[in-house]
Amino acid sequence: MRSPWAKTLLETVKGHLPRLLVVWADGAYAAVAAWVASVCHFVLTTILRPLGIRGFVVLPKRWIVERTFAWLGRYRRLSKDYETNPRSSAAWIQLAMIDRMNRQMLRC
Repeated sequence: MRSPWAKTLLETVKGHLPRLLVVWADGAYAAVAAWVASVCHFVLTTILRPLGIRGFVVLPKRWIVERTFAWLGRYRRLSKDYETNPRSSAAWIQLAMIDRMNRQMLRC
């Protein structure tokens, strides 16, 4: 597996998110699709770059992650890595996403 943390993360998530069925990953994780299916009972879908195309290519589902990082970067406290405690950083991210959802709800 590309990172030992990915295995730890998926094993932890499987008990806490029962509705999670599909996990999207980079093409480097294609070799562990059988492990993810047997141990975690998720379907691992790899997002692959089209063959023969050079330069920048928008890949499906990846833009969701990039968009979320851009939203978080708009908050001054999250624009740089100021926090020394990971729990504090996670709390600020949670507050930013709550604010984001609240603003979205007010638009409707």
